[in-house]
Amino acid sequence: MFTRLKLSDSTAANIEWDMTPDLAFCTFSAKGLRDDLSNSDERVCYFFVDNYGELPRLYLMERGTRFVNILAEVKAPIEMLNDAIISHGSALSSKDNFPVDAALKAWLISEVVERENSPFLLPTLQQDTEHEDFGVPLPVAGESGFQGPQRSLPQEQCTLSDNQLEKIITQWNFYDTLLNPLGEFTNALTDNGDGLTVIDEATGIMWQRSGLDLSSIRKMTRDIEELNKKSFAGYHDWRFPTVEEAMSLMETSPNAKGLYLHSCFSKEQPFIFVAAKRSPTGYWFVDYKQGKVYWSSGTVPGGFARLCRNGAKR
Repeated sequence: MFTRLKLSDSTAANIEWDMTPDLAFCTFSAKGLRDDLSNSDERVCYFFVDNYGELPRLYLMERGTRFVNILAEVKAPIEMLNDAIISHGSALSSKDNFPVDAALKAWLISEVVERENSPFLLPTLQQDTEHEDFGVPLPVAGESGFQGPQRSLPQEQCTLSDNQLEKIITQWNFYDTLLNPLGEFTNALTDNGDGLTVIDEATGIMWQRSGLDLSSIRKMTRDIEELNKKSFAGYHDWRFPTVEEAMSLMETSPNAKGLYLHSCFSKEQPFIFVAAKRSPTGYWFVDYKQGKVYWSSGTVPGGFARLCRNGAKR
């Protein structure tokens, strides 16, 4: 199987059958539980069931501390995917990622892993970030047809409890797959003409189209200071968005890149830090891959960032 896949030099050519989506997230991502890693360059491969679409799909993931890549889709029998979801105590309507169960593991070993040219394995073509599809071009700034008035979102860093966070989601009617699945916040995104930023005329906020790479919040704070010294896109007042600002970008359904986000934004920042700590502990994140807000620690590697600034300030 692995001869058909393009693995990094840091990835072992075997399957980590005990790895689950939750454990991978804890080990490599926001929770920063690194004790099981022999080194920070280590990457592993594991299978998981993605149930966010109309039908569940089975994927082979390559995962590391600063690396996330779907190597292939596996065309497994739909009945086996449904059984795997149910075996973990969930309904078939549950929008989540699931580990494979024993029956699906046995099928994968015989029909995919141990077969040199399995017809069920569909390797994914890797694309360079510069070739990423950013969708239909945005209207030019000032020509969106937005009539206003602008909605002024909070811009100060704060500490929020779970209950306070839920109230914010409903107060502004932000979409969240768990907390407010009927919510919707209307944007008026426009092209700022520099290829680096967009302006939401509905809020007056300027956004990075891309953002900062995966790191701890401490390192990211230093990176933002350096970015401002260099006047990214001609400005020197970039900052973390507040929960409200980050949630204002949440779309009500995934785009072609699998994110609850407008396609004008890069897919390389699937979950981001916000300017809010959690009470009693942790940091709040906005996850555009899962379409929700959640909390976790801010330890290495932490999260990504998509910075913003007040659009009227130079």
